[in-house]
Amino acid sequence: MTDEHYFTADPTVAFQRTPITVSVWGQTFDLATGSGVFAQGRLDIGTSVLFRETEPPAAGHVLDLGCGYGVIGLAALLASNEVTVTAVDVNERALALARENAAALGVADRYLACTPDTAPEATYDEIWSNPPIRIGKQALHELLLTWLPRLAPGGRATLVVGKNLGADSLQRWLTDQGWPTTRLASAKGFRVLQAQAG
Repeated sequence: MTDEHYFTADPTVAFQRTPITVSVWGQTFDLATGSGVFAQGRLDIGTSVLFRETEPPAAGHVLDLGCGYGVIGLAALLASNEVTVTAVDVNERALALARENAAALGVADRYLACTPDTAPEATYDEIWSNPPIRIGKQALHELLLTWLPRLAPGGRATLVVGKNLGADSLQRWLTDQGWPTTRLASAKGFRVLQAQAG
């Protein structure tokens, strides 16, 4: 499988589920991953750094941007009964897995997984993402400029980005665009960034 499949709407690679067990924010739970979806059969390093270096959202409406099989949003739901999540991804296979995982974990009533074009018009208290950097800088900037304005006043976006994939320049760009961004942590070649809404 090539990396390109994970941001394709309908991957052509044959679908094969791979179960994993993850331990995140004090919770251990099982998830289904699958071929044609980012990080099949594993919790990728960037997302594991994100979890290790942050505390989960305590309450509010959270956007899991580029959700893949759903691990970030689902971990947030398991950490707090006061959280609701909208998870967006262009990959239909990822969304199917995310919905399946939400149902298996008993949190489907607080979880909506959908394509960006069908996402409800809503504001979010927090955005969490391991964004698809490999779509290219222009596409990434367009993605962030679409969703960051949906942060509620005082809201925040927490992102994990590879240092060698432009994390530091992205931090500067976000600040220049009006979302003051700080580096929360740096580990294993990744930066955890937090951008604040005005």
